Amino acid sequence: MELYFLRHGIAADTAPEGGGDADRPLTEEGIEKMRAAARGLRRLGVQPDVLLSSPLVRAHQTATIVARELRLELRLADALAPGCDVERLLGLLAEERGADRVMVVGHEPDFSIMVGALTGGSRVSLKKGGLARVDLDALTEGTGTLMWLLPPRAMREVGR
Repeated sequence: MELYFLRHGIAADTAPEGGGDADRPLTEEGIEKMRAAARGLRRLGVQPDVLLSSPLVRAHQTATIVARELRLELRLADALAPGCDVERLLGLLAEERGADRVMVVGHEPDFSIMVGALTGGSRVSLKKGGLARVDLDALTEGTGTLMWLLPPRAMREVGR
């Protein structure tokens, strides 16, 4: 399985009045940069079979932008909210066994930790809007190979 980890785009520091961390939206800059990055994904031929997102506003907005550009159906997954770990992720992926390519949209530091665990110890840092691809031989820790890590700037450049 090709597993794509997409970190949400640039978000506001605070939520609208009365909201908490889960309600922080993307900034206008974050929206524009994610649109360019999504175009870059399309031009690079990244075409997941399944797109799953954390339900938090900033991740959901990021995934919506990608879903529109890549013409995908988006599904929210509570398991991808902050605090997601490898066990939860693997459980989620087990429900998608028929998919060859899955993209998950979520948060740091969870994604970097999971990439490391799946690949047997890689240390990565996903920037906001960054993407990592891990190829999994099996749905167990340590069986993945980090194929690439794309900083958001590279995806935006391809998308211009």
